[in-house]
Amino acid sequence: MLREEILDPQFRYESEHLLPFYVRIERALVAEYARMELVTPEQAAELDGLLAGATKDVLAANQQSTMSDIAFALERHVEAGLSAPVPAWHVDRSRNDLQACAQLMFGRARLVEAAEHLLEFEAAARALAARTADRPMPGYTHHQAAQIITPGFHLAALSEHVQHTLRRLLATYESLDACPLGAGAMSGQELAWDRDRLAGLLGFGRVQPNALTSVASRAWALEITAEFGVFGVTLSRFATDLLAWGSSEYGFIDLPDELCGISSAMPQKKNFPVLERIRGRSAHLSSFHLDASLGQRNTPYSNTVEVSKEAGAYVNQSFETLRSTLRLFTEVLRHLDFDTDRMARVCAREFLGGFSLANSLTLTEDIPWRRAQVIAGRYVVAASEAGLAPADTDPELLREAAATQGLVLRDPAGTLGDAFDVERALLRMKSSGSTHPEAVADALRAQGAERERLVKEWQDRAVDARGTGESADGSDTAHGAV
Repeated sequence: MLREEILDPQFRYESEHLLPFYVRIERALVAEYARMELVTPEQAAELDGLLAGATKDVLAANQQSTMSDIAFALERHVEAGLSAPVPAWHVDRSRNDLQACAQLMFGRARLVEAAEHLLEFEAAARALAARTADRPMPGYTHHQAAQIITPGFHLAALSEHVQHTLRRLLATYESLDACPLGAGAMSGQELAWDRDRLAGLLGFGRVQPNALTSVASRAWALEITAEFGVFGVTLSRFATDLLAWGSSEYGFIDLPDELCGISSAMPQKKNFPVLERIRGRSAHLSSFHLDASLGQRNTPYSNTVEVSKEAGAYVNQSFETLRSTLRLFTEVLRHLDFDTDRMARVCAREFLGGFSLANSLTLTEDIPWRRAQVIAGRYVVAASEAGLAPADTDPELLREAAATQGLVLRDPAGTLGDAFDVERALLRMKSSGSTHPEAVADALRAQGAERERLVKEWQDRAVDARGTGESADGSDTAHGAV
């Protein structure tokens, strides 16, 4: 029963996901045994060669005789292949720091993969933003048409969020880039292990200074899943906007048929279930963090199965869910089409220049801002009741609206000006970060430069996380060797 419920599933999981890291660690430890002259160069070379040949299929063959434990399986595999016993191999060792190190290396490597998916998604968002930065569309506040923006302006916000997440994950990477190897069971080891050298062989930036923290902490799992959860919230909000824009009431976007669905009962409908999948799937990212948090809270601060195994049961699923969600969303952005004419028509039918009119009343007629807002609002109501389109401005209605406030306008026609002109709405914005097409272009250029920096930062970390180092005999132990 224990094999079925605990040991065998754990062995399969670790063979599939952690074995390469266990092998890298064991080979680094052999290099240390050789440095301390506890094994001969010939013994070190034989040990290293046998470790390099340890695959999941090889270890599975002896699974029953090794209590379905990945560390014992590796040990048994090597011992069975040695030409003669090596007594000092595995002296002064514990599985606790071995396991903690392998799990951390796994998390570090998966984090690099996550960054690559985020960078791909960011590129798709920024490319679409650049193509649509001059297409007017209504922006909404409180679910009501508010001001004129563009899809490019909206998508530039999305790509900025992605870069923000990539920066936060860089900080997360730095916080977990500390090697726990050499901590032993919890209090350190008796031999003079060169922990700095071990950290370097495994691509870590530094050593975890406290032995207890090395084996007790799985804060890295909490931090990574927390960042994924926060980002998942942002993804869901942008997906919500796309779901609204794709509805028949808006009709602003379209996707190729291959990314769409139909109703089995209502053939006139073209649905976007992929957006529903994206939004629904992003919710799991928050739940995985909650699971990791609840799995660790109220546990003793030491090595325990509860923290090292159960609390991290869904960490890999968190990485997989982020990958899948981003893959779907990236494909959506690559094929998303905006209906420029329909967006422009909606902008033209709404009185989205009310803010501009209030500004004009203050700046050209010297009317205090709050009173200017009231006048602008009364003008919009009067024009709507008169059946006027926003572009069909009526200076007399504005004069009457001002009169209700006891004010006489000097130049109502000039004050109205182009306040309700759809094209001018974008060009009136002067502040940096605005929806003005040039401001969006500036923001995207800045994002492009930041992307180059982020790509370089993550490429540097990929080299360490995926494996370069030195074997027991001084040869290369790059990722392919394990």
